[in-house]
Amino acid sequence: MIQTDTQNQVASDEIVKELCTCNGLSYERIEQEGSSVKSLEMFFSGYPKIVGLSYFPSLTRLILVRQNIQEISDLENCPLLKELWVAECCLTKIGGLEKCVLLQKLYLYCNMISAIGNLEKLTKLEVVWLNGNQIKEIEEITNLARLPNLTDLCLNDPQYEPNPVCLLCNYATHVLYHIPQLQRLDTYEVSSKQIKELAETTVMKKVMYYNMHIKSTHRQLNEELEKLKERKSKLQKLPEDRIKHFSCNIKHLERELSELQASGKRKASKSVSSQDFEYEKSDGEVETPDEDQEKNNFEQQILHKLDSLKRRINFWNKKLEEIEAVYQVEVKKKKKNSNLAVQFLLTELETVGNIRFEEGSPSDAWFNSCYELILSRFCAWDFKAYGITGVKVNRVIRVHNRILRLKFEDKFQLFMDREDLNESMNYRKMLEYLFYISPETSLKKKQLIQILEEGFQETKKTSRGDEAVLLTNSLSICECPRIEYLQKQARSSEMCSSMDYKNCDCNLRQCEWFLFDHELVLPEYVVEFEYITLVKVEALFSSLSNVIGEEGRRHSAGFVLSRDLQRDEEVLNMEPAIKPRPKIVCLDEKTVLTVAKANIYSQIMVLNLHGNRLSKLRDISKLTGLRKLILSFNEFTCLDDVYHLPASMRLSVIGQLKALTHLDGILITEDEAAAAVQFMADSKITQVSLVEHSRTDQEKLRVLSILPYAKILSQISKNRVDLFQNNWFSMVKGELFQMAYTYGQHLCKISSLEKLENLRWASFSNNNLTKIDGLECCHNLEELTLDGNCITTLEGISKLSKLMRLSANNNHLTSLDRNVFDNLSHLHYLSLENNRITSLVGLQKAYALIELYISNNYVSSNQEIYQLKGLNNLVILDMYGNLIVWKQENYRLFVIFHISSLKALDGTAVEPSEVENAKDLFGGKLNADMVAERLGHSNFSKMQELNWTASMIRMVDLVPVEQFKNITSVNLQNNNLTSFSGLVLLPNIKVLCLNYNHIESILPRPKPSSHLTNRQLLYQKVSSSGYGQQGASKSNRDAGLSESLPPIMESLEVLHLGYNGITSLALLQISRLKNLRFLFLQGNEISHIEALDGLHLLQELVLDHNKVKTIHENSFAKLSSLVALHLEENRLRELNNLYPLGKLQKLFLGLNRIQVSRKICHRAILIFRLPNLQVLDGVIVSPEERARAEIHLLEQQVNYSYYN
Repeated sequence: MIQTDTQNQVASDEIVKELCTCNGLSYERIEQEGSSVKSLEMFFSGYPKIVGLSYFPSLTRLILVRQNIQEISDLENCPLLKELWVAECCLTKIGGLEKCVLLQKLYLYCNMISAIGNLEKLTKLEVVWLNGNQIKEIEEITNLARLPNLTDLCLNDPQYEPNPVCLLCNYATHVLYHIPQLQRLDTYEVSSKQIKELAETTVMKKVMYYNMHIKSTHRQLNEELEKLKERKSKLQKLPEDRIKHFSCNIKHLERELSELQASGKRKASKSVSSQDFEYEKSDGEVETPDEDQEKNNFEQQILHKLDSLKRRINFWNKKLEEIEAVYQVEVKKKKKNSNLAVQFLLTELETVGNIRFEEGSPSDAWFNSCYELILSRFCAWDFKAYGITGVKVNRVIRVHNRILRLKFEDKFQLFMDREDLNESMNYRKMLEYLFYISPETSLKKKQLIQILEEGFQETKKTSRGDEAVLLTNSLSICECPRIEYLQKQARSSEMCSSMDYKNCDCNLRQCEWFLFDHELVLPEYVVEFEYITLVKVEALFSSLSNVIGEEGRRHSAGFVLSRDLQRDEEVLNMEPAIKPRPKIVCLDEKTVLTVAKANIYSQIMVLNLHGNRLSKLRDISKLTGLRKLILSFNEFTCLDDVYHLPASMRLSVIGQLKALTHLDGILITEDEAAAAVQFMADSKITQVSLVEHSRTDQEKLRVLSILPYAKILSQISKNRVDLFQNNWFSMVKGELFQMAYTYGQHLCKISSLEKLENLRWASFSNNNLTKIDGLECCHNLEELTLDGNCITTLEGISKLSKLMRLSANNNHLTSLDRNVFDNLSHLHYLSLENNRITSLVGLQKAYALIELYISNNYVSSNQEIYQLKGLNNLVILDMYGNLIVWKQENYRLFVIFHISSLKALDGTAVEPSEVENAKDLFGGKLNADMVAERLGHSNFSKMQELNWTASMIRMVDLVPVEQFKNITSVNLQNNNLTSFSGLVLLPNIKVLCLNYNHIESILPRPKPSSHLTNRQLLYQKVSSSGYGQQGASKSNRDAGLSESLPPIMESLEVLHLGYNGITSLALLQISRLKNLRFLFLQGNEISHIEALDGLHLLQELVLDHNKVKTIHENSFAKLSSLVALHLEENRLRELNNLYPLGKLQKLFLGLNRIQVSRKICHRAILIFRLPNLQVLDGVIVSPEERARAEIHLLEQQVNYSYYN
């Protein structure tokens, strides 16, 4: 031993000598000069370990490159060290740096380090280079997040092999999120603000995504549990009804029995009191032995029937217990699946997507391959002993573990390099899919998750004593031990070994594998399957099953057979049969005394009021001697007269009203008063509770979790409040009151927080809070969790201007106060699930909101969605479970259309196709909700005008029409209407302005028959629609269309259809507007004046700026009331057929091409032919002009006759 120490000392001295030589120092003078040395370097010299640094206490820089160093040592002698290089060496771990608290630069690249640790105390570190190592886990990077001054990190340098962790997805994002102060990463500049914001935004989106899916998973579980509960209630109805019926009969019999026994006691007492007297009884009073025997028989019959009824009640109670047991098993199964799904999601989040779980479906090729693999590895002979005939695969989950796959591929490549294999051989054919054999008989969820995350770490000892991962290619080898274990647990009868039934050659192919390197095994699939048994057992909770089972079939526990119901009837029909009694409706003194067979109240000790129709107890408090009260099978809805407060509520009342001596007529004892004082003390925030639940962390840790940060901090932080420190209140940063974990603090009020000005994260979940107060001074509060209270209003948060996250799930909120969110300009997360909220009014100005969870409330109106239209940052909205979801037709598309920023709705991503469908369905649709949004109310009955211009409206759907009946004027200029749409249903419109639209017809034109529904085809055939005649010839259409169609919009008097591109008046169906007086059609493409026959009351017609060439004979034939006609800027060449307009007073024909003759002006002809014309082309027709026109025209006629 002494010799070995001497050798080590000599070797160390040689190393120190070499070190001095390399740095130009004298080994002999090292003790004198060493204290002044600031820097040491050593390259390529095989330096085996770090020794001799005690000679250099002032050392600030140490560089060791390409040495044989396997661990860092001897640095405790260099407390001033600021820069350390141990590069291209043989280090396997980081250690020995605890004393180098001044270290600023650390270069450990090109070693064999696999974990990052032991750096927590080096808070001054600015540069860390770890490139060229074997760091594989992305979680290792988070260990660097506690270095506040780290600005330069290198894990992947192009000159060296990258760390395996750098090959993982989202590696750079993960690093930049957890170490936001970095300026350089992997030799690249990352100081840009945009890069940091991008990383943080990416992570935030991931957290939002997984938070949404976890909420959806929880909600789905609650729905499934609710369905199970409903199913259980239905299954329990028959047993409960039977028990109720039997209990009623038992009460009847007990009452008869007690009265029979009471009468016997009274007679016995009478006989004792009169034993000294002899008297002669009348014949009616004589009690014969036969009567005594009859009474005894009657009593025995009652007792026998009572016993039978009680046995039947026990039978049905057992059925209830069986149903409950099956229900609990189903609940446990549902919860297990849900918890596993949640854990999968959390694992995906925490590993930044490097572990993903994909649930397969029959459309996936890999699912079918896995399904067939399970079936192919199942041998029926192996399972015959257990009554199992097959397997049914329920689901297959594919595991994408990038971390383990990289390790597996590296190891497999090394294995391939060592093996002497034919180059042409495909190595993939050497891979085998096997089943994992757990060392334990059952694999728990925690173990499963650990395997899927970290691989097969658990091993089993082989016969040689080595540790190995046990695998098999046989389902029976994997499963039979577990089945036998479960049978033993269930205490089933002894089973034969399955091997006794072996009658096939499967065992020749069944093998077990022992793998001594667990990294060569990769978990890839998780398969959930069930066994198909020889005897078909009908499940109680299957959707088609009934609680009454069929005879001859095997059923699970809880089923009832028809013979059980027959047995019930037999017992109910047993003798004696009890005759019904009159039912008491209300109690009075006489009735009570009669029922109790007593003379005064004080004598009544037992009062049996079973089987009556009582709904209220009066004066029951007067029965001071009452010991037993039977009220079964009456009509009570509450028992106010015998009600007592729950213990906790009673203590709360006593604790708050300290002067009380009696509560509900009961004396308050000293012990009870003391208990109430203690109860109230425990339900307040005190210094003790602050110390227990508070933390003083200065900075928010970067953690990938969906939990409230206050809860996270309470679990991972050890920075508790120091009560002995001055000004300790100002140090508190996080406050956590999780009453689900801290029992007995039923907080009714938030108090004692006035001095916590720096409070940033707070949780007061699962208490008895009814309002939010006591936080007014907490101006720096960023996150507040109030789940599971009794809060009815959010009024107390309006001053928390820095609040970013608010959760108030499972409270009693009914509405959102209008001004509460106006000042919360940073609020981006709001969760108000499971409340009673009916309206979203109050959220209009919550412009920063990104996530809004408001599922399972009472929102029912479409108009509430309009409250969210201005929230342009809203990405996730969850309204599942509100009335609007199933009340609003096309609810999902409706919400997607009106909140265009949404990326996910009700836990499901918004697809691009949904956005397009929403635009097609709701784009340009003017409906009652839009009107209500603009008006601010939905009282449409007072509306007289509707003005909605330039809004891209293409459809009008104002229903119910009755609410809009008072509208008389509508202006929808500059929109995209192609018809009058829903306007035809408004009964009182007088003025309608539709200029600058695309009107083609009053009613929507029919679609091609190939695109029509059956209803639309039927409408097309009905003559009143106006569509059945579209295929008629032009002449028939013009002649008969106006006569055959019924009138519409009979109140309409003024119609503006200018600049709509109208080409045909016949298709327009304008003649159906029978009461129209003013029609404006300027700026269209009309070439023929037609189909105006039905407008008998028309007084003014404007056709300026069209393409009219000719006025036909029938154009104005029936417009006898026309007073003004505008035909400017057309293509008229002649003025025939204007003469039927006998009442025409104004005519405008400017900018046409009218040619009558060279000698006669068309103006004179028109003045002569239209006797009532007063204005022509804007010029008034004077009497003198009319006289000249008449003379001139007469002269022309005379000359014409003369020449002829």
